[in-house]
Amino acid sequence: MSEENCSHNCSECAENCASRRKTPADFLEKPNPKSRIGRVVGVVSGKGGVGKSFVTAALAALLNRSGLRTGILDADITGPSIPKMFGLHGKALGNEDGILPAKTAAGIGVMSINLLLDSETTPVVWRGPMIAGVIKQFWSNVVWGDVDFLFVDMPPGTGDVPLTVFQSLPVDGIVIVTSPQELVSMIVSKAVNMARMMGVPILGVVENMSYVKCPDCGKEIPVFGESRLEETAARSGVRVLGRVPLDPEIARLCDAGRAGDIEAPWLRDAAAAVRKTPKRKI
Repeated sequence: MSEENCSHNCSECAENCASRRKTPADFLEKPNPKSRIGRVVGVVSGKGGVGKSFVTAALAALLNRSGLRTGILDADITGPSIPKMFGLHGKALGNEDGILPAKTAAGIGVMSINLLLDSETTPVVWRGPMIAGVIKQFWSNVVWGDVDFLFVDMPPGTGDVPLTVFQSLPVDGIVIVTSPQELVSMIVSKAVNMARMMGVPILGVVENMSYVKCPDCGKEIPVFGESRLEETAARSGVRVLGRVPLDPEIARLCDAGRAGDIEAPWLRDAAAAVRKTPKRKI
């Protein structure tokens, strides 16, 4: 089988190709020599529109406020949103060591394709191999410096980019983001199964847009129907890390480039789980 037609799933292939003879460590890209990264945590979702980028930004900000050094690698190349959420609109700079990540007001390092384009509204109309190449460059060409936790904001689904991240970066664990709809339980299962196929530890699942809290009585109203998070998590054998409400204030702060100001008390358990992430043995 040719390299371009390889699914990289050796369990379904009888070919004795070079990929089969490689160990997982053989696929890993080397980080920039000036980067010293403690843990790599992916934030994934099986479908779009569930708030994955917000959860990524909020977790990075929570850990940053606790005194840890955090960074965000925006791997959603065709739909980048992390820079705008933190109010980053300039272009990334570089030096003889590589590309320098932009810094938020709180000092969180960010690298995104939107920091390299001439215009934020320029569409990225690229095929998978080129996108995969950019992801690898964000790891190996970017001078991340000293970072305790590097979060990787992945695009939705189980396609080329998650595969590239899982194979090329030493991902120590992932957080799965979902929403309350019944359909999502199937999508969560796909994300869980992909992570397990790739041997990537699953830290747990966060449900976004879980409820609306009444401003008068404080009652939690499940606008998308009753949550099946506990049932879905139990069936998949993963932990529930938190439920995030549907709150207009969250949207307002993100639109204003102030994602770092969101306190996000609903994600404290998720942040605690990330802090305890053991270094993965490749």
